[in-house]
Amino acid sequence: MRVAVVGATGFQGGAVARLLTERDHRVRTLSRRPEGDRPPLPGVSCATGDLGDAEAVRQLFTGATHAAVVMPLVYEAKQVRAYARNIAEAAVEAGVRRLVYNANTRVPRTSTDVTAFETRRIAEEVLRESGVPLVVLRPPVYLDNLFSPWNGPDLVNEGVLAYPLPADVPTAWLSHRDLAEAVYAALTVDGAEGRTYDIGGVRALTGDELAEAFGRGLGRVVRYRALAPHIFEQGLAQAIGPAAAAGVAGIYHYMASGREPLLMAGDDGVSASALTLAPAPVDEWVSRQPWQIWANDPEEQDAQSLT
Repeated sequence: MRVAVVGATGFQGGAVARLLTERDHRVRTLSRRPEGDRPPLPGVSCATGDLGDAEAVRQLFTGATHAAVVMPLVYEAKQVRAYARNIAEAAVEAGVRRLVYNANTRVPRTSTDVTAFETRRIAEEVLRESGVPLVVLRPPVYLDNLFSPWNGPDLVNEGVLAYPLPADVPTAWLSHRDLAEAVYAALTVDGAEGRTYDIGGVRALTGDELAEAFGRGLGRVVRYRALAPHIFEQGLAQAIGPAAAAGVAGIYHYMASGREPLLMAGDDGVSASALTLAPAPVDEWVSRQPWQIWANDPEEQDAQSLT
């Protein structure tokens, strides 16, 4: 395949691009970042440009047989619609055989006042109405969010897993690697075209169940603490800016409201079966991460590096 990957310099799109190159497919992407500020993506051709530039997007898609798309952290409806329109028109012109759209979140069935949901719904509608062969993936929450400077030190040193989801909300946590596997399957599996899949992990876990899984993976007791969404938003704003943080945090404010407590839950294995996926259990994923980088105790760093 010759794949145009929109979002390859981000965490989710980057996981997809790396998996595709590992399997010897040709990958191209587009980024606003200067060349020296891009993450390493061996084997990926990266042009400088913006999704708002129709000509740059057209050039990205020229010669592509397939495409994988995730939108940037932009939550202004007009802007997202323009991005989606440029992508759709370029994909149709290029004759793309299949486009996989990662909505980056589950999306409620009915309209909400949450921009993180509604802008992703807009992009999906634009892509679908264009007539490009489309598969939509709607993931829940990523395990990789927890392997971060915000969570890693407290997990390793204090045994505290703090996240802005209510403790009783079942969530089918998924890794970026398993997301990439889902995108790859959606690009290649027969019968996927036209479908929407609520992908997720092996099973949905409450906060306490998630902490137990992390405890098994880390070899220590871990307790879950539900973080207030506004506190999460304040911290996130320091990393990605207030506008993007407000967009992301809108998902967690919505989940905290209790309006749709099963939105992030599993789909009883329907998507995994259709896409022939076998996501890693949470404790297995945890055991594979280099948590020692967050340890305060040098001896603990050495011990964990040997496991």
